[in-house]
This record gives sequence, structure tokens and C-alpha cells, in this order.
Amino acid sequence: MIKKTCCFYTLLFFLFGIGCFAQTYTISGKIFDSESKEPLPFVPVLIKGTTVGATTDFDGNYSITTSVQGDSILASYVSYKKITRALKKGQNQTLNLPMVLQGVNLLEVVVKAGENPAHRIIRNVIANKKFNNKRRLDAYQYESYNKVEFDLNRISKEMQQRKLFKPIKFVFDNVDSLNSGEKPSLPIFITESLSDLYYRSNPDFKKEVIKASKITGIENTSITSVMGDMYQNINIYDNDILVFGKDFASPISDNGFFYYKYYLEDSLFIGSTRCYQIRFKAKRAQELCFSGNIWISDTTWAVKRLEMSIPKGANINFINAANVVQEFSRVDSAWMLSKDRLIIDFSMYQNQPGVYGRKTTSYKDFIINQPKEVKFYQFGDKIIVEDSALLHTNAFWDLNRHDSLSAREKKIYHMIDTIKTLPVYKTWVDIFTIFVSGYKVVNNFAIGPYFNLVSYNRVEGTRVRFGGRTSSKFSRWYELQGYVAYGFKDEKYKYSIGFKTFITKKPRRQLVGMTYKSDYEILGQSQNGFSQDNLFASFFRTNPLTNLTRVNQAYAWYEREWMEGLSSKITLIGRTITPLIANSYKYYGTDGSIHTKESIRNTEVRVNVRFAYKEKFINGDFSRISLGTKWPVFQLNYSKSLQNAFRAEYDFQKVVFNVSDRIRLISLIGYTDYTAEVGKIFGAVPYPLMELHGGNETYIYDYMAYNMMKYYEFASDKYASVGLFHHFEGLLFNKIPLIRKLKWREVVTGKALWGSINDRNRNTVIFPSTLSSIGSVPYVELSAGVENIFKVFRVDALWRMTHQRARAIDNFGVKFGFQITF
Repeated sequence: MIKKTCCFYTLLFFLFGIGCFAQTYTISGKIFDSESKEPLPFVPVLIKGTTVGATTDFDGNYSITTSVQGDSILASYVSYKKITRALKKGQNQTLNLPMVLQGVNLLEVVVKAGENPAHRIIRNVIANKKFNNKRRLDAYQYESYNKVEFDLNRISKEMQQRKLFKPIKFVFDNVDSLNSGEKPSLPIFITESLSDLYYRSNPDFKKEVIKASKITGIENTSITSVMGDMYQNINIYDNDILVFGKDFASPISDNGFFYYKYYLEDSLFIGSTRCYQIRFKAKRAQELCFSGNIWISDTTWAVKRLEMSIPKGANINFINAANVVQEFSRVDSAWMLSKDRLIIDFSMYQNQPGVYGRKTTSYKDFIINQPKEVKFYQFGDKIIVEDSALLHTNAFWDLNRHDSLSAREKKIYHMIDTIKTLPVYKTWVDIFTIFVSGYKVVNNFAIGPYFNLVSYNRVEGTRVRFGGRTSSKFSRWYELQGYVAYGFKDEKYKYSIGFKTFITKKPRRQLVGMTYKSDYEILGQSQNGFSQDNLFASFFRTNPLTNLTRVNQAYAWYEREWMEGLSSKITLIGRTITPLIANSYKYYGTDGSIHTKESIRNTEVRVNVRFAYKEKFINGDFSRISLGTKWPVFQLNYSKSLQNAFRAEYDFQKVVFNVSDRIRLISLIGYTDYTAEVGKIFGAVPYPLMELHGGNETYIYDYMAYNMMKYYEFASDKYASVGLFHHFEGLLFNKIPLIRKLKWREVVTGKALWGSINDRNRNTVIFPSTLSSIGSVPYVELSAGVENIFKVFRVDALWRMTHQRARAIDNFGVKFGFQITF
């Protein structure tokens, strides 16, 4: 009996022990970059010494539920140092793991027989792109949820203690950055948008309806239109991916083997899909390529997952780091992007305070190959912001967000709203506004521009100017502007006064305006040139400015946007043009004798039509910034003088046609900008009303001017011009070890101009000795330069190839420019 009892307890103890040792527990947490605090997706996590583990999801989260015991957990990921953490045996626990970036150290791979297995996979991916790219579908539609956040980052402890940041110290006190996956930063902007996107392939139309938008930190609501899905989407199946105006070769480009090295890392199941993990990196340093990992479905050769970043050595400015994460899901027979994240770390210089941008997007409710009627899409790409988009409540957002806000994001909304109430916030906004716009806002009035307040030229001597415009606080529908200026040498006043107002803002902009101005001008100066009263031009002129003309003009205009990319403007303008040096214009009378006249009077109607297919804008109160277009920009200008109207003296017509575009053929060799223009005047006109070709008498490079031509050197009543500007993007300098760290870039330009003047117009008003026709030999100038010097400067050497001056040195010049590009 005792023996049986002992056996029973022994068995009971054994069974109890099994139950104890078989007890399950859960390890969970987040894996993130130790510096940026961004979550790391698709990272393998294992209990050390076992095969039990998991992979982090899109947001860097992992969870392992197991009964297997281990003393530590291990995470390893390409280009990061391995990390381990001790485990509490048998207990549920949360372990957040910050991983330290160490760069990509690729060991040499020797393939003794057959090709690199990764090459076979990539070859199949390229061959099947046309089947897996969503653009091959007849139609698709989905709901998109976008969330965009910008923060000031790398704000050191010392900087946080400065007077500038003390009023907002509470922001940093609310962030635990040690192992929380958050970084000490100052949130400045966050927005969410919910939209429906529709696409059909034949004809190629897109339409996006932004149903809801929530913006905190920026008062410009027009930014809603570029925070949807249509403008921001990166398509990995494109051969070239445009990032901040730079063409990066896609890792699955048709020419991918020219740009990239590929390595087969693993094969694994993601859900029920067996995938190959391919690691890739650029073949050559500083080329515009990515590095990262791509997961490929083994049956369809479609991209299942993607994680890639811009290498630190890439020749791009102001980007410390950039990372793209995408995840695709199979919908019917198509692979559709289901999650997307873009992270970019901006700063002027590395490891200095900068701006951190984060965009996350999710997609759902897909409908495949059910196109709507063509009239639904209207004309071209179409973005519609519903009137109620900005009016939705928090309850609406809680119900309709694809993912709930994190605790940190909820804090951000509150913190930004609080910061905006502080006086220091207004100071920051004022400084930024002055720097960007040139105006200082004082309640209802904006004073400026600051660079026109004081200047100097040979005619006026020291010139002072005071002016401005009404601010958006005064009105967002109409604007008054004006200035008064005085020259201490000529002792004359100059002035301008005007207004403009919207007729309507939706669905398309319509504006009218009127201005009267009496001031000195450089006739024929390029639209991009410095005005005669610009402070900077006063210091950088190659010759004293003497050839100014007094122009009194009144003009009224009406501008209308007819559809996306198509606008027109009609202007009625009357001008009185009076020379300052000669005091009068000379002309031949009917008897052949020379007569004089104090001024030239003209009244004309001008019509401008501009077409830029699929061009996008961010609208300000009365101005807007173009976000560009991938298509050519066409402009047609027509002018008709109104003889005898308001004492006008001449009867003529003028037609000008202009086209400009950027050509991107092979990203390796950069891109080419071009502009071409033709014009003709019908009728008799004096030379001040002809086409006075824009010269440049400053040391500052002007891409719209002829930089080796003087003011009033050439005029035409019939002309054609072409300009080519090729940017090599460091094609040569990137190959030179000592220079490539500077990230200099090569640029070459060429400009040619053909023009003539008929005999009738030569005698309407006698030409000054400095002015002539171009004649049978075109004017040509060439230049070669270096841009991106210290990220903001360019220097060009220029040669005047035809119509050369007597001294050889006068046919060569050096000019510099200031430009901010990525």
C-alpha cells in the first residue's frame, strides 16, 4: 500500500512538473532605431539558443508566446548591431530593443558555379513588372488614410536650457527617450487625411476626393490638397523614383544590374506566401541609389515587402537619413500597396538641429477593374477637397482612422495647440516669415520687402523706400499694396499703389487687380533679374547703373484658372516712357530732319494663356507656390496696341510663344532643362516697345538672362531663342575620392538667340549707339560651372562665342549664384 502511495505521489509530482514547465508566457515589445527612434519592421527576433521567435510587424512591434525557456532574447538585422536582452524566466514581459546602426558591411561572395541566385530572382521580378504593377489594371479604387508629422529634432540638453526654448521646456519633459522609441523633439506640425482614390487606365485618369483632413501647426489649409495619396505615392515598379527632385534608380529598375549589387539572404513564409529576401546596395559610392531589403513572392515574382533607405554618402543635400517601408497585399489577382511609411531626417548639416518628417499611409476597401465613366474623372489628375473636410469631430476620426493614434501622437495635438498660444511661437513665426517672404507682419499690415528698403545707383544716389501690403489678418479676400521711394541725388519721388481681390476661390481661382506705378526701370530686364532698387544688386553690379528709364504706367487685369493646369490673364495697360539720360527720343520727320519727343505713350491689351498639365500648387493668401509638373509648360502671349486710346501713339500686334521642360532620360547622367521661345511684332514700333533682350550687368548668375550681354545691347521685332541647362549631378566629381565628399555637381549651359529688325522699325525712333539688331549671326554664349558648393552656392565660367568684343578678356566672365536644392 505504501509502495502504491509513493508511486501515486511520484506520478502526481511528475505530471505537476510537466504542467509547470509547459506553462506559456509572452514576450512583447518594439524594436526601433536607437538614434531616430523610428520602428524597424520585419526584424527577426529569437529566444537565444532556440528556433522560437517572431518577426516585427510594419510598426516594429513583436510578440512571442511560448513555453520554451531561455535566458535571453536576440534581434539581428542587416546594417545594425545584434542586440540581446536578458529574460525573466516564465514571466510575461515587455522588452523594447533599440538597435544601433553600424552600416552595411558586405563580405565578398565567391560564386564558383552558376550565376548569383539573387540575380535569377531579380531577373524574374523585372520580367514580371508589367503584370504586378497596379498601373496595368483597367481600374482600381481604394480608401487611403495619411498621417504626416514634422518635428524639430536633435535639440541637445544644452540647447533646451537656452532662453529660446525655456518657454516650451514642458515638451521635452514629457518625452522619455531612453528606451521608449521616442526622441527628444519639438512637434511643429501634424496632419491626417482620409480620401478615396480612383484610377482608370484607358484613358489614363486619376481622381482623389479628400473626405476629411485635420491640420495642427500650420494655418495654410491648402496644404490639404497635397497631403492625400495622389501626390505622395512612391511606386517601386517605376524605373526611376523621384525624391525631392532627384531621380533615384529603383532596385528593380530595368537597368537594376547596372546600379545595384544583390544578395540572397533568406527564404521564408510571410503569412501563406513563400518569399525570398534580397539585400541590395549601390555598386558605386554617392550615386543616387537605395540600400535595403526586398521580399519577393516566389510564384508571382511580385514585391511583398520593401525596406530601403538612402545611403549616407548619396549626393543629396539636407537629408541625413531617409527610409521607405512598404507592404503589399494580394487583392484578387493584383498586388496592391497596403501599408506605406516614409521617414526623412532634414538638416542643414549633419548632426545639427533639423526637421524630422514622418508619413504613414494605409489602404483598404479595394475595388479592382470596375472603371467609372470618363466624365467622373473630368480632365487629368483631379484632387477635390470636400467643403466639410476640415469640419469633422474627434468622434469621426476615432471611428474612421485606419489605426488609432498612439499616446505620443495624442500628446502632440495637445502640445502644438499649447505652443501656438505662447508669445515665443509668434516670435518664431515672425522670423520665419521675414526670411521667406521678405515682409514683417504688424497686425493688419506687412512692411517690406526688406531687401528694397535701401539701395544705391548712379542716377538716384542713395535710395530709400518704404512700403508694404495688407496682411491676411486684414483680409484673405483682397489685398492693398504700395510704396513710396526717394533718391537723394536726383531728388525725385517714386511711388506705386494698387490692389487685388478674389472673385472666387472655388472651384477655380478668379482674381482682378489694378495698379498705378511711377518709378525707374531697366527696360528689357529678365523677369528673374534684381530690380534696380535691390540692396544686393547695389553691391554686385559689374558697371555703374545709369541706363534707367522713367515709366509711368497704369494697368488693370483679370486672371482665371479654367481647369487644373490651364489659366489665362488679360491685362489693359497704359505706359508713358521717358528717358533719363538723353532727356528725349529722336526720330526722323517726313522731311528727313531729326525731331525730338519727351516720351513715348502706348496703350495695349495683353492676353496670356498658360498650360502646365497636372501642375500642383500650394496656395497662399494671394500667391501660390508651384510644386511642378512632369510635363512641358506652354505659354502664349498676345498683345494688341490701342492707337489713340488714352493718347496712345502706335498701332501694332505682338505674339510670343514659349515652352519649357525638364528632361530625365538616364538618371546616371543627370537631367536637362530647356526653354525655347519665338516672337514677332506686326506693325511699326519704337525700340522701347520692341523685344529688348535681357542682359545681366551684375556678378550674380541669372538663368533667364544672357549673362554676357549688356543692358540695351540687342533688340528685335522678330526673334527665336533656345536655352539648354544640363545638370550632371556629380557624374564626374563623384568618382574623385578627395572631391566627392564635397558633393559638388557639374553644370553646363548654352544659349542661342536669333533676331532681326525691319527697316521701318529701325527708323521709328533713332537707336542709341549702344543698341543694335542681332543680324544674320546668332548671339551664342556658353558656360560651365560647379554647383552645390557648401550646398548653396554655384560658380559659372561664361564665354561669349559670337558678337565678340574687341578685347578677349571682355568675352569671358565669372558669375556666382545662390540656390537651395536637394
